[in-house]
Formats: sequence, structure tokens, C-alpha cells
Amino acid sequence: MISTLQELYTALTAITGFEHKVAYQSFPEDQAVDLPVIVYEVVRSDNFGGDNVVYHPINQIEVQLYTVNKDLTSEAALEAALKGAGIFWNKTETYLPDERCYQIIYEFSL
Repeated sequence: MISTLQELYTALTAITGFEHKVAYQSFPEDQAVDLPVIVYEVVRSDNFGGDNVVYHPINQIEVQLYTVNKDLTSEAALEAALKGAGIFWNKTETYLPDERCYQIIYEFSL
């Protein structure tokens, strides 16, 4: 089971075809790569605590898959990696007309 951002990064870069196509939050402009790519980030926290103390930090993570066309193969590979890591996720999908690509967002707690 994955419990750190480093372990998540390792699992994402282990997906066939994504070895150099994974970045935290965004790719630097001088290192942009062709789609499909995976971007992940901590979007907020939902910590467990009491008495003004965080007993268990919980980060809410988004893993975003960007593809030129609807890419069921890349989606299936990413979903298999998340499942293999013991992650329960929820998914949303949208088309970004200005960027001319699909954005699939997987949300989960880590």
C-alpha cells in the first residue's frame, strides 16, 4: 500500500510508456513532453486529529491523465497501477478545448 508521494511517483513512473512522463503539478516549460502525460499533486489535506493536534495527516491527491484522444489503454494502465497500489479512487473526465486534450482526474486520499 502506498503511503508517500515518493511511492506514488515510483508507481506512476513504473507504468509502461510513462517512465519520463510523470511530474508533480506541472512540467517545466523547457521540459514539456508529448501527450499522454501524468501530473499529480496534493490539492488539500483532510487530517485526523483532536485537542489541536494532527494525529494522522491525510493528503487529498489528484492524479491527472492528459491525452490527445480518448485513450482507454492509458486509462486502464493507470487504473491498474492505482489498484495494484491499494488505492481507492474516484474519477472525473473533461475535454479541455483550449488545450485540445482530455483530462482524466483520479482523486484519493494518501
